[in-house]
Amino acid sequence: MRGRTVTFARSRYGRIALFLGVVVLVQLLTAVADKPFFLTQLTMAAYYTLVTAGLSLLMGYAGQISLGHAAFFAIGGYASGYLTTVDLASSRSASLVALGERLHLLVPRVDLYGGEALSFHPWAAFVLAIALALAVAWLVGVPVLKLKGHYLAMATLGFGTIVYSVLLASQRLGAADGLGSVPPFPLLGGLAVGGGRAGRVANYYVAWVVVALALLVLSNLVQSRVGRALRAIHGAEDAAASMGVDVARYKLRTFVLSAALAAVGGSLLTHFNAGIGPGEAGVMKSVRYVAIVAVGGMGSLWGTVATSAVLTFLSLRGYFGTLDDAVFGGVLILVMLFSPDGVLRLDARGAVAAIRARLTPLPASPREPGGGAAEEKHRSKGVAR
Repeated sequence: MRGRTVTFARSRYGRIALFLGVVVLVQLLTAVADKPFFLTQLTMAAYYTLVTAGLSLLMGYAGQISLGHAAFFAIGGYASGYLTTVDLASSRSASLVALGERLHLLVPRVDLYGGEALSFHPWAAFVLAIALALAVAWLVGVPVLKLKGHYLAMATLGFGTIVYSVLLASQRLGAADGLGSVPPFPLLGGLAVGGGRAGRVANYYVAWVVVALALLVLSNLVQSRVGRALRAIHGAEDAAASMGVDVARYKLRTFVLSAALAAVGGSLLTHFNAGIGPGEAGVMKSVRYVAIVAVGGMGSLWGTVATSAVLTFLSLRGYFGTLDDAVFGGVLILVMLFSPDGVLRLDARGAVAAIRARLTPLPASPREPGGGAAEEKHRSKGVAR
Protein backbone atom coordinates (compact mmCIF):
# COMPACT_ATOMS: atom_id res chain seq x y z
CA MET A 1 0.00 0.00 0.00
CA ARG A 2 2.82 2.33 0.89
CA GLY A 3 4.57 1.50 -2.37
CA ARG A 4 1.46 2.37 -4.34
CA THR A 5 1.20 5.71 -2.51
CA VAL A 6 4.81 6.57 -3.30
CA THR A 7 4.35 5.54 -6.93
CA PHE A 8 1.24 7.73 -7.27
CA ALA A 9 3.02 10.71 -5.67
CA ARG A 10 5.86 10.37 -8.16
CA SER A 11 3.57 9.96 -11.18
CA ARG A 12 2.61 12.92 -13.32
CA TYR A 13 -1.01 12.76 -12.09
CA GLY A 14 0.13 12.52 -8.50
CA ARG A 15 2.26 15.60 -8.93
CA ILE A 16 -0.65 17.48 -10.48
CA ALA A 17 -2.84 16.49 -7.52
CA LEU A 18 -0.13 17.63 -5.09
CA PHE A 19 0.22 20.88 -7.02
CA LEU A 20 -3.51 21.57 -6.78
CA GLY A 21 -3.36 20.75 -3.08
CA VAL A 22 -0.68 23.42 -2.62
CA VAL A 23 -2.86 25.88 -4.57
CA VAL A 24 -5.77 25.23 -2.18
CA LEU A 25 -3.47 25.50 0.84
CA VAL A 26 -2.13 28.87 -0.28
CA GLN A 27 -5.65 30.24 -0.70
CA LEU A 28 -6.62 29.01 2.77
CA LEU A 29 -3.52 30.62 4.26
CA THR A 30 -4.38 33.98 2.70
CA ALA A 31 -7.87 33.70 4.20
CA VAL A 32 -6.55 32.79 7.67
CA ALA A 33 -3.95 35.59 7.53
CA ASP A 34 -6.64 38.04 6.34
CA LYS A 35 -4.63 38.84 3.22
CA PRO A 36 -7.14 38.16 0.44
CA PHE A 37 -5.59 40.85 -1.73
CA PHE A 38 -2.55 38.59 -2.17
CA LEU A 39 -4.71 36.49 -4.48
CA THR A 40 -4.63 39.23 -7.11
CA GLN A 41 -0.86 39.03 -7.50
CA LEU A 42 -0.93 35.24 -7.25
CA THR A 43 -3.45 35.12 -10.09
CA MET A 44 -1.27 37.36 -12.24
CA ALA A 45 1.75 35.20 -11.38
CA ALA A 46 -0.12 32.16 -12.70
CA TYR A 47 -0.57 33.69 -16.14
CA TYR A 48 3.10 34.69 -16.27
CA THR A 49 3.97 31.14 -15.25
CA LEU A 50 2.39 29.85 -18.47
CA VAL A 51 5.13 31.67 -20.38
CA THR A 52 7.96 30.19 -18.33
CA ALA A 53 6.47 26.68 -18.47
CA GLY A 54 6.47 26.71 -22.27
CA LEU A 55 9.92 28.27 -22.32
CA SER A 56 11.16 25.53 -19.99
CA LEU A 57 10.11 22.95 -22.57
CA LEU A 58 11.81 24.88 -25.35
CA MET A 59 15.08 25.50 -23.49
CA GLY A 60 15.36 22.47 -21.26
CA TYR A 61 14.28 19.78 -23.74
CA ALA A 62 14.66 21.17 -27.26
CA GLY A 63 17.80 23.09 -26.30
CA GLN A 64 16.64 26.31 -27.99
CA ILE A 65 16.91 29.68 -26.25
CA SER A 66 14.42 32.43 -26.96
CA LEU A 67 14.71 36.07 -25.91
CA GLY A 68 11.46 37.00 -27.62
CA HIS A 69 8.76 35.15 -25.72
CA ALA A 70 7.47 38.35 -24.14
CA ALA A 71 6.47 39.32 -27.68
CA PHE A 72 4.16 36.29 -27.97
CA PHE A 73 2.66 37.13 -24.58
CA ALA A 74 1.97 40.64 -25.85
CA ILE A 75 0.58 39.39 -29.18
CA GLY A 76 -1.99 37.27 -27.35
CA GLY A 77 -2.91 40.08 -24.99
CA TYR A 78 -3.09 42.85 -27.57
CA ALA A 79 -5.05 40.76 -30.06
CA SER A 80 -7.67 39.85 -27.44
CA GLY A 81 -7.78 43.37 -26.07
CA TYR A 82 -8.12 45.05 -29.45
CA LEU A 83 -10.76 42.69 -30.85
CA THR A 84 -12.95 42.98 -27.75
CA THR A 85 -12.77 46.81 -27.66
CA VAL A 86 -12.86 47.76 -31.36
CA ASP A 87 -16.21 49.24 -32.44
CA LEU A 88 -17.60 47.79 -35.68
CA ALA A 89 -21.11 49.24 -35.28
CA SER A 90 -20.57 51.67 -38.15
CA SER A 91 -19.75 48.74 -40.46
CA ARG A 92 -22.84 46.69 -39.69
CA SER A 93 -23.89 46.81 -43.33
CA ALA A 94 -20.73 45.01 -44.44
CA SER A 95 -21.31 41.37 -45.29
CA LEU A 96 -18.55 39.98 -43.07
CA VAL A 97 -19.66 42.04 -40.08
CA ALA A 98 -23.27 40.99 -40.59
CA LEU A 99 -22.22 37.35 -40.84
CA GLY A 100 -20.15 37.62 -37.67
CA GLU A 101 -23.12 39.13 -35.84
CA ARG A 102 -25.43 36.35 -36.99
CA LEU A 103 -22.93 33.76 -35.80
CA HIS A 104 -22.63 35.60 -32.47
CA LEU A 105 -18.94 36.14 -33.05
CA LEU A 106 -19.68 39.85 -32.77
CA VAL A 107 -21.75 41.00 -29.81
CA PRO A 108 -23.12 44.40 -28.77
CA ARG A 109 -21.71 46.12 -25.72
CA VAL A 110 -21.95 49.47 -23.99
CA ASP A 111 -19.05 51.83 -24.69
CA LEU A 112 -17.52 54.37 -22.32
CA TYR A 113 -20.07 57.02 -23.29
CA GLY A 114 -23.15 54.86 -22.81
CA GLY A 115 -23.66 54.15 -26.50
CA GLU A 116 -23.87 50.78 -28.21
CA ALA A 117 -20.74 49.30 -29.71
CA LEU A 118 -20.19 46.11 -31.65
CA SER A 119 -17.10 44.06 -30.84
CA PHE A 120 -15.83 40.51 -30.98
CA HIS A 121 -17.02 38.10 -28.33
CA PRO A 122 -14.11 37.40 -25.90
CA TRP A 123 -14.08 33.71 -26.84
CA ALA A 124 -13.87 34.52 -30.56
CA ALA A 125 -11.15 37.08 -29.84
CA PHE A 126 -9.27 34.51 -27.74
CA VAL A 127 -9.29 31.93 -30.54
CA LEU A 128 -8.15 34.52 -33.10
CA ALA A 129 -5.42 35.75 -30.75
CA ILE A 130 -3.99 32.27 -30.26
CA ALA A 131 -4.23 31.60 -34.00
CA LEU A 132 -2.34 34.84 -34.69
CA ALA A 133 0.38 33.89 -32.20
CA LEU A 134 0.68 30.43 -33.77
CA ALA A 135 1.00 31.91 -37.25
CA VAL A 136 3.63 34.45 -36.18
CA ALA A 137 5.58 31.77 -34.28
CA TRP A 138 5.58 29.53 -37.34
CA LEU A 139 6.69 32.34 -39.66
CA VAL A 140 9.44 33.39 -37.28
CA GLY A 141 10.47 29.86 -36.32
CA VAL A 142 11.02 28.48 -39.84
CA PRO A 143 14.04 30.69 -40.62
CA VAL A 144 15.19 31.52 -37.08
CA LEU A 145 15.41 27.98 -35.71
CA LYS A 146 18.02 27.14 -38.32
CA LEU A 147 20.40 29.22 -36.20
CA LYS A 148 22.19 27.94 -33.12
CA GLY A 149 23.66 29.32 -29.91
CA HIS A 150 23.97 33.05 -29.51
CA TYR A 151 22.87 33.61 -33.12
CA LEU A 152 19.46 32.16 -32.25
CA ALA A 153 19.29 34.27 -29.09
CA MET A 154 20.08 37.45 -31.01
CA ALA A 155 17.50 36.64 -33.71
CA THR A 156 14.70 36.10 -31.19
CA LEU A 157 15.82 39.23 -29.34
CA GLY A 158 15.49 41.17 -32.58
CA PHE A 159 11.99 39.79 -33.11
CA GLY A 160 10.95 40.87 -29.61
CA THR A 161 12.39 44.34 -30.16
CA ILE A 162 10.41 44.72 -33.39
CA VAL A 163 7.14 43.75 -31.71
CA TYR A 164 7.79 46.13 -28.82
CA SER A 165 8.57 49.01 -31.21
CA VAL A 166 5.43 48.37 -33.28
CA LEU A 167 3.20 48.32 -30.20
CA LEU A 168 4.81 51.47 -28.81
CA ALA A 169 4.37 53.38 -32.08
CA SER A 170 0.84 52.22 -33.00
CA GLN A 171 -1.81 54.78 -32.11
CA ARG A 172 -4.55 52.29 -32.91
CA LEU A 173 -3.18 50.04 -30.16
CA GLY A 174 -2.90 52.86 -27.67
CA ALA A 175 0.81 53.60 -28.21
CA ALA A 176 2.58 54.07 -24.86
CA ASP A 177 -0.71 53.94 -22.93
CA GLY A 178 -1.69 50.55 -24.29
CA LEU A 179 -5.24 49.21 -24.39
CA GLY A 180 -7.82 49.68 -21.67
CA SER A 181 -11.47 48.92 -20.86
CA VAL A 182 -11.05 45.28 -21.93
CA PRO A 183 -14.17 43.33 -20.84
CA PRO A 184 -14.01 40.25 -18.59
CA PHE A 185 -13.60 36.84 -20.16
CA PRO A 186 -16.85 34.87 -19.60
CA LEU A 187 -16.74 31.28 -18.37
CA LEU A 188 -19.37 28.78 -17.27
CA GLY A 189 -21.95 29.50 -14.58
CA GLY A 190 -21.64 33.27 -14.70
CA LEU A 191 -17.94 33.12 -13.78
CA ALA A 192 -15.63 35.46 -15.66
CA VAL A 193 -11.92 36.21 -15.75
CA GLY A 194 -11.81 39.76 -14.47
CA GLY A 195 -10.28 41.89 -11.76
CA GLY A 196 -13.42 42.41 -9.66
CA ARG A 197 -13.07 41.96 -5.92
CA ALA A 198 -16.08 39.66 -5.74
CA GLY A 199 -14.49 37.11 -8.06
CA ARG A 200 -11.02 37.25 -6.54
CA VAL A 201 -11.00 33.71 -5.13
CA ALA A 202 -12.67 32.19 -8.21
CA ASN A 203 -10.18 33.89 -10.53
CA TYR A 204 -7.30 32.58 -8.44
CA TYR A 205 -8.49 29.00 -8.87
CA VAL A 206 -9.24 29.46 -12.57
CA ALA A 207 -5.73 30.77 -13.25
CA TRP A 208 -3.93 27.97 -11.43
CA VAL A 209 -6.18 25.27 -12.88
CA VAL A 210 -5.17 26.55 -16.32
CA VAL A 211 -1.52 26.23 -15.23
CA ALA A 212 -2.20 22.70 -13.95
CA LEU A 213 -3.74 21.71 -17.29
CA ALA A 214 -0.74 23.14 -19.13
CA LEU A 215 1.61 21.20 -16.85
CA LEU A 216 -0.34 18.01 -17.45
CA VAL A 217 -0.04 18.46 -21.21
CA LEU A 218 3.67 19.26 -21.00
CA SER A 219 4.37 16.38 -18.61
CA ASN A 220 2.64 13.90 -20.90
CA LEU A 221 4.55 15.35 -23.85
CA VAL A 222 7.89 15.02 -22.07
CA GLN A 223 7.21 11.39 -21.18
CA SER A 224 6.14 10.49 -24.72
CA ARG A 225 8.11 9.66 -27.85
CA VAL A 226 8.20 13.38 -28.64
CA GLY A 227 9.91 14.08 -25.32
CA ARG A 228 12.53 11.42 -25.99
CA ALA A 229 13.19 12.94 -29.40
CA LEU A 230 13.55 16.40 -27.86
CA ARG A 231 16.04 15.11 -25.29
CA ALA A 232 18.01 13.48 -28.09
CA ILE A 233 18.06 16.79 -29.99
CA HIS A 234 19.19 18.63 -26.88
CA GLY A 235 21.95 16.11 -26.18
CA ALA A 236 23.38 15.82 -29.68
CA GLU A 237 21.46 17.34 -32.57
CA ASP A 238 23.56 15.81 -35.33
CA ALA A 239 23.43 12.36 -33.74
CA ALA A 240 19.64 12.62 -33.37
CA ALA A 241 19.32 13.57 -37.03
CA SER A 242 21.48 10.61 -38.06
CA MET A 243 19.12 8.31 -36.14
CA GLY A 244 16.13 9.52 -38.14
CA VAL A 245 14.77 12.25 -35.85
CA ASP A 246 13.24 15.12 -37.84
CA VAL A 247 15.12 17.82 -35.95
CA ALA A 248 13.67 20.83 -37.78
CA ARG A 249 10.07 19.67 -37.34
CA TYR A 250 10.41 18.93 -33.61
CA LYS A 251 12.17 22.22 -32.90
CA LEU A 252 9.57 24.21 -34.83
CA ARG A 253 6.60 22.50 -33.18
CA THR A 254 8.09 23.00 -29.71
CA PHE A 255 8.70 26.66 -30.47
CA VAL A 256 5.11 27.10 -31.69
CA LEU A 257 3.68 25.29 -28.64
CA SER A 258 5.65 27.45 -26.21
CA ALA A 259 4.52 30.57 -28.09
CA ALA A 260 0.88 29.41 -27.84
CA LEU A 261 1.18 29.02 -24.05
CA ALA A 262 2.63 32.53 -23.82
CA ALA A 263 -0.26 33.90 -25.90
CA VAL A 264 -2.82 32.15 -23.68
CA GLY A 265 -1.25 33.75 -20.62
CA GLY A 266 -1.20 37.16 -22.29
CA SER A 267 -4.82 36.96 -23.40
CA LEU A 268 -6.20 35.88 -20.03
CA LEU A 269 -4.10 38.37 -18.08
CA THR A 270 -5.32 41.18 -20.35
CA HIS A 271 -8.93 40.33 -19.51
CA PHE A 272 -8.05 40.00 -15.82
CA ASN A 273 -6.32 43.40 -15.72
CA ALA A 274 -8.80 44.96 -18.18
CA GLY A 275 -5.87 46.23 -20.21
CA ILE A 276 -2.31 45.74 -21.40
CA GLY A 277 0.66 48.00 -22.14
CA PRO A 278 3.68 47.75 -24.49
CA GLY A 279 5.95 47.02 -21.53
CA GLU A 280 4.74 43.42 -21.62
CA ALA A 281 6.73 42.98 -24.85
CA GLY A 282 9.87 44.62 -23.46
CA VAL A 283 13.29 43.02 -23.75
CA MET A 284 13.74 42.81 -19.98
CA LYS A 285 10.52 40.80 -19.71
CA SER A 286 11.96 38.17 -22.06
CA VAL A 287 15.28 38.18 -20.19
CA ARG A 288 13.40 37.69 -16.93
CA TYR A 289 11.53 34.68 -18.30
CA VAL A 290 14.82 33.10 -19.36
CA ALA A 291 16.32 33.83 -15.94
CA ILE A 292 13.37 32.17 -14.18
CA VAL A 293 13.79 29.03 -16.30
CA ALA A 294 17.51 28.95 -15.53
CA VAL A 295 16.91 29.39 -11.80
CA GLY A 296 14.18 26.75 -11.77
CA GLY A 297 16.39 24.33 -13.64
CA MET A 298 16.74 23.59 -17.34
CA GLY A 299 14.25 20.88 -18.18
CA SER A 300 12.59 21.02 -14.75
CA LEU A 301 8.96 22.00 -15.29
CA TRP A 302 8.16 21.90 -11.58
CA GLY A 303 11.24 23.87 -10.63
CA THR A 304 10.35 26.52 -13.20
CA VAL A 305 6.76 26.76 -11.95
CA ALA A 306 7.84 27.06 -8.31
CA THR A 307 10.48 29.69 -9.10
CA SER A 308 8.12 31.66 -11.33
CA ALA A 309 5.31 31.67 -8.78
CA VAL A 310 7.52 32.85 -5.91
CA LEU A 311 9.70 35.41 -7.70
CA THR A 312 6.87 36.85 -9.79
CA PHE A 313 4.60 37.20 -6.75
CA LEU A 314 7.33 38.99 -4.76
CA SER A 315 8.03 41.24 -7.74
CA LEU A 316 4.36 42.13 -8.25
CA ARG A 317 4.00 42.91 -4.55
CA GLY A 318 6.84 45.41 -4.91
CA TYR A 319 9.14 43.78 -2.37
CA PHE A 320 12.16 44.34 -4.61
CA GLY A 321 11.38 48.01 -5.23
CA THR A 322 13.47 49.68 -7.90
CA LEU A 323 16.01 46.84 -7.73
CA ASP A 324 13.60 44.42 -9.37
CA ASP A 325 15.82 43.46 -12.32
CA ALA A 326 18.93 43.51 -10.14
CA VAL A 327 17.40 40.98 -7.74
CA PHE A 328 16.53 38.63 -10.60
CA GLY A 329 20.07 38.96 -11.92
CA GLY A 330 21.59 38.33 -8.50
CA VAL A 331 19.46 35.24 -7.92
CA LEU A 332 20.47 33.93 -11.34
CA ILE A 333 24.18 34.41 -10.58
CA LEU A 334 23.91 32.64 -7.21
CA VAL A 335 22.04 29.69 -8.67
CA MET A 336 24.48 29.32 -11.55
CA LEU A 337 27.38 29.34 -9.08
CA PHE A 338 26.05 26.99 -6.43
CA SER A 339 23.21 25.01 -8.02
CA PRO A 340 23.48 24.96 -11.83
CA ASP A 341 20.73 22.34 -12.10
CA GLY A 342 18.13 24.59 -10.44
CA VAL A 343 16.88 25.40 -6.97
CA LEU A 344 14.96 22.15 -6.55
CA ARG A 345 18.17 20.18 -7.07
CA LEU A 346 20.18 22.24 -4.63
CA ASP A 347 22.77 20.22 -2.71
CA ALA A 348 23.10 22.13 0.57
CA ARG A 349 26.37 20.46 1.58
CA GLY A 350 27.84 20.94 -1.86
CA ALA A 351 26.78 24.60 -1.89
CA VAL A 352 28.38 25.22 1.52
CA ALA A 353 31.57 23.48 0.38
CA ALA A 354 31.61 25.58 -2.80
CA ILE A 355 31.19 28.79 -0.79
CA ARG A 356 34.02 27.83 1.56
CA ALA A 357 36.25 26.95 -1.37
CA ARG A 358 35.64 30.34 -2.96
CA LEU A 359 36.18 32.26 0.30
CA THR A 360 39.28 30.36 1.42
CA PRO A 361 42.51 31.93 0.06
CA LEU A 362 44.89 29.70 -1.79
CA PRO A 363 47.82 28.47 0.36
CA ALA A 364 51.21 30.06 -0.32
CA SER A 365 53.72 27.89 -2.17
CA PRO A 366 56.37 26.37 0.19
CA ARG A 367 59.79 28.08 0.10
CA GLU A 368 63.07 26.23 0.11
CA PRO A 369 65.07 26.19 3.36
CA GLY A 370 67.18 29.27 3.48
CA GLY A 371 65.55 30.51 0.33
CA GLY A 372 64.52 33.77 1.91
CA ALA A 373 67.98 34.54 3.27
CA ALA A 374 69.69 33.53 0.03
CA GLU A 375 67.30 35.69 -1.97
CA GLU A 376 67.92 38.67 0.30
CA LYS A 377 71.71 38.18 0.04
CA HIS A 378 71.45 38.04 -3.76
CA ARG A 379 69.48 41.29 -3.80
CA SER A 380 72.10 42.95 -1.58
CA LYS A 381 74.86 41.94 -3.98
CA GLY A 382 72.86 43.32 -6.88
CA VAL A 383 72.43 46.67 -5.16
CA ALA A 384 76.13 46.83 -4.29
CA ARG A 385 77.07 46.33 -7.92
